[in-house]
Amino acid sequence: MRIAYAVGDTRKKNHRAPKGARGAKARRNFRCTTDRRDRRAVDARRRTFVTQSFAAGAGAAALLAAPRLSRAQERLPRIGNCLIATDLGLVPDGDHDQTAALQRAIDIATARRVTLYLPAGRYRVSGVKLRRGTRLVGEPGQTILAAAGNRGLLHAKSARSVSLSDLVLDGGLMPIEAGRSHEALLAAEGCEGLLVEAVELRSSVQHGIFLLRSSARITATTIADCLGTGIFLNDSGGSEITHNRIERCGNGGIRIWRSRGGSDGSLVQSNLIRQIAAHDGGSGQNGNGINLFRADDVIVSGNRISDCAFSAIRANASSNCQILTNTCTRLGEVAIYAEFSFQGAVIASNLVDSAATGIAVSNFREGGRLAIVQGNLVRNLFFRERSPDKRGIGIAVEADTIVSGNIVERAPGIGIAVGWGRYMRDVSVTANLVRETAIGIGISDHVAAGQVLVAANMISGASNGAIRLMRYELPVAGDLSQPGRKLPANVVVEGNVVA
Repeated sequence: MRIAYAVGDTRKKNHRAPKGARGAKARRNFRCTTDRRDRRAVDARRRTFVTQSFAAGAGAAALLAAPRLSRAQERLPRIGNCLIATDLGLVPDGDHDQTAALQRAIDIATARRVTLYLPAGRYRVSGVKLRRGTRLVGEPGQTILAAAGNRGLLHAKSARSVSLSDLVLDGGLMPIEAGRSHEALLAAEGCEGLLVEAVELRSSVQHGIFLLRSSARITATTIADCLGTGIFLNDSGGSEITHNRIERCGNGGIRIWRSRGGSDGSLVQSNLIRQIAAHDGGSGQNGNGINLFRADDVIVSGNRISDCAFSAIRANASSNCQILTNTCTRLGEVAIYAEFSFQGAVIASNLVDSAATGIAVSNFREGGRLAIVQGNLVRNLFFRERSPDKRGIGIAVEADTIVSGNIVERAPGIGIAVGWGRYMRDVSVTANLVRETAIGIGISDHVAAGQVLVAANMISGASNGAIRLMRYELPVAGDLSQPGRKLPANVVVEGNVVA
């Protein structure tokens, strides 16, 4: 007879009841002993199950009854290995200057190669030095570094791999030292690999961020109410400025400048820029959403720019720049400008609504040449009533340029203007739609001007002629689109549709 085993019994299953002379009595005693052992094993397992269940329930109850972790404590596992600034002497919402305490905390954290975490609160500081490898992390919108003196808040010099995230830098519009024209809430010189992510910078009497000979990635950051420029990069190539919000700045949104012309290679993408003034005046160096100066090989794409005193995007002496898929509205002068001594610009698939001039590729006399202006939508141009240069032009180009596949609508001056006096050479204007303008396409009539082809365009509602020769801003002769008109030797007009 085989014995039925309870679950978990470890005895061998080939163990059998005794046989032989003892007979039935021996077999009954064996079964009784076996049954008692089985019952004891089952009872033991039952007690273990009950005990473990009780312990698990008690643990769960204790977990539910435990106080919730603070937001700061919950955040620490995501930050990783770190020091907490309040453990190193900083006091949230303290009224005193905490520059020395924060500097000491940064020095300790960088020496240990860990992140310094600043809990929510307001900390008054000034001129804090960021060391190599500094990593500062705060609570989004709640960790505030506020100006305590007449210098910027954070400075880095010759420091690699500095990163800031989830902080607020508040300058409080506090005056700065005389002669410190490039002061900023965050300033860096000679730094590589700077990361600024999800930081808010506000109320600076100069710039929000100023970088000199540095490279950086600035992303998901908000900059507002700076009297200078939101982000100013000087000789700081290879940087990425993406997905930021910049508004209400006194002289510029984003500037990428170089002391000498050369490759910069920065990327400016998907930023929201608006309400940029020109408090320091000038002829175009101020009042721009994005301004490139001597910076080659820069890509400006997917930005939304509005309400600037001068241009949405202004590339001055910047070769091989690409200006793509930007939305530019309500600009005081030229919305998108490639000017002075540049060679090579691609201006494509942008939307311009409301500007004195939509797109300009100019200054051939300074060497400005070689561009593609393609697939842009430009409309609602206007005259500047208080300026001698009234403009009201959709697209203006001068040399070695293709203008193709654009739509220009409602320009009180010229839809597409080709050349300025003698400064016109090798321009092709094809397959564009020009609607509701005074003059559809205007072509310089200077005797020294170069070749131009105007073909396969549709021009509708041009009140003062579809295609006219221009002597600077004044039209001469008749409409070149009319049959029988004599054309200058350097001008080819064919296959256009006029309605």
